[in-house]
Amino acid sequence: MTTTDTTGATLPLTVRDPGCGPRIEAHAIGAEAAGVVAATLKALAEPLRLRMLSFIATAPAGEACVCDLAELTDVSQPTVSHHLKVLRDVGVLASERRGTWVWYRITPGYKSAISTLLESFAPAALDALGEHPHLTGLEDADKALDRLAADLAATHPDLAREVVLRTVRESYTALARSAKVSAHLLTLTDRFARQRLADLTREAARNADAGTATAPQVLFVCVANAGRSQLAAALVRHYAGDRVVVRSAGSTPAADVHPAVRPELAALGTDEPFPKPLTDDAVRAADVVITMGCGDVCPVLPGKRYEDWLVGDPALASPAGVAAIRDELDTRVRALLADLLPELDLPTP
Repeated sequence: MTTTDTTGATLPLTVRDPGCGPRIEAHAIGAEAAGVVAATLKALAEPLRLRMLSFIATAPAGEACVCDLAELTDVSQPTVSHHLKVLRDVGVLASERRGTWVWYRITPGYKSAISTLLESFAPAALDALGEHPHLTGLEDADKALDRLAADLAATHPDLAREVVLRTVRESYTALARSAKVSAHLLTLTDRFARQRLADLTREAARNADAGTATAPQVLFVCVANAGRSQLAAALVRHYAGDRVVVRSAGSTPAADVHPAVRPELAALGTDEPFPKPLTDDAVRAADVVITMGCGDVCPVLPGKRYEDWLVGDPALASPAGVAAIRDELDTRVRALLADLLPELDLPTP
């Protein structure tokens, strides 16, 4: 075996320190411990959850009511409750119901760790951005995002410019979290932001056109938005065209659509599908919300029709299994459209 020095020259492995031996396991964190730590870090790796943790950590009494935490953002209270549940499930937070409200506090075992996170790690992470030129990609994108926001603001005069800009930047950040490469990130941000802005204005349009029939909107939600929800949305577009507004999203979106699903989507005429995160505006704009394997992460809002479809995950299926999943979704989508648009002429299977 050989290795190389800093000049690229090949050196025999015996050049290394004679005392160096295969003691990898002695220095690495144990696999089970790594799994527990990783699960906790994953729960913490969400901006809103970090903001809520910082609020609780600095509250005078060391606790906060869910009603106060809801004021930190524009998302709905069910979404806030979901984020708090994630932190509670990994043991970071404890909760106590008092009357009609629930109060949260950091569990004793995590107080020191959260203090270190907020007072040491967080400032160091922010300072590091200015020390490493290779991390300035987001800064380089600022001008492009500003131009995109200006273009979209011109097409949405009914929305405040700061709302459009915030939506564009949030869309970019959300997609960047799971992106493998950034080459097409701005293009995808454009498409995602346009969807979100359309959803934001849908409720206002409904109220303005009270009594006027509008196309029903359907939202499909699965975990990764890389298979089932993409296929279901493609089938609705295939059969109903623009007579139904359709969206798809993932509770934990993947970096890309499953390879096994891409041929099925292409056959249905879907144009360059990409996984998207679940947003509150998509739920608020929807008339029908259909979940597939993502549990209770989707906010439950009044006036919406909710369905849960038990459909297999194509990411784990054989080619025959993918075809069977596609056929099952086709049957379900046909039944849904027959209910939403009784006059729609569906082709015979």
